[in-house]
Amino acid sequence: MASDTMSRRPPTLRRVRSDSRLATAAKEIAFLLSAALLYTLVRGLTSDRVDAAFRHAEDVISFEKTLGINVETDLQGLIFDHEWAIDAANGFYIYGYWPVFVLTLVWLIVRRPAAYPFYRNALLASGAFSLVIFAFYPLAPPRFLPWHGFVDTISLEAPTYREMNSPTFVNEYAAMPSLHFGWILLLGIAWVALSRVLVVRIIGATMPLLMFATIVLTGNHYVVDAIVGGGVVVAGIGVAVLIERAKRKRAVQAAIDDAHESSSDDGGAPGGAIPSQRTPNLSRVR
Repeated sequence: MASDTMSRRPPTLRRVRSDSRLATAAKEIAFLLSAALLYTLVRGLTSDRVDAAFRHAEDVISFEKTLGINVETDLQGLIFDHEWAIDAANGFYIYGYWPVFVLTLVWLIVRRPAAYPFYRNALLASGAFSLVIFAFYPLAPPRFLPWHGFVDTISLEAPTYREMNSPTFVNEYAAMPSLHFGWILLLGIAWVALSRVLVVRIIGATMPLLMFATIVLTGNHYVVDAIVGGGVVVAGIGVAVLIERAKRKRAVQAAIDDAHESSSDDGGAPGGAIPSQRTPNLSRVR
């Protein structure tokens, strides 16, 4: 019996960490699936509001003209004579979003687990704000308004992508806010703030700029969509900051309470002072 017990080695620290990260990854997959379900439900809410979506599109165009930022068709005109520019814009729109999104989250979980909850919370909060806007302000994207001079470059050069994104699963009238821009902005911030490699930080700083240009050049979003997308991400970061402050406050209070309990169990010191040689147990707040 003793030999059997001795032969069973306790799990190594590396294995414990690996199991913990696998559990974290599983929880995050559940989060993403829940978000996808919510998105689909909101798509159902807006599917019968096509007329409203096109009315809002006309309003957005008028609003941009008032501000002098109705530049989408002018910018598109700059690339129509350059096949490589169209291919580059289409390629970055398709491959610069979900692949970057997934790889960045994996990188955060594996390499920056302490920072991951902050960006996860900012992502979920900004997504929640966006769902509210999607539900109450359906908006047809520029590519649905060719009479204004907009061109859907992806349908022209990469029609397979459109076929894969069936309206059954994709809300085609959720142009505002642009999460293509907003979430790439958030992930770019993570690259700049957390990477130790200068080249990676430079790429992180340029990704949002490239995505801003791409969503306009491909006819998928208005300039205002990107501005609002950035706004919801800033709001999401604000929520994440508040959550972190609340967690820190609870952790400090729990540590103080635990230290006082330890002091009381040991007979305490005059005046209820906390023994300096004891380390508060923070496991309750993790």
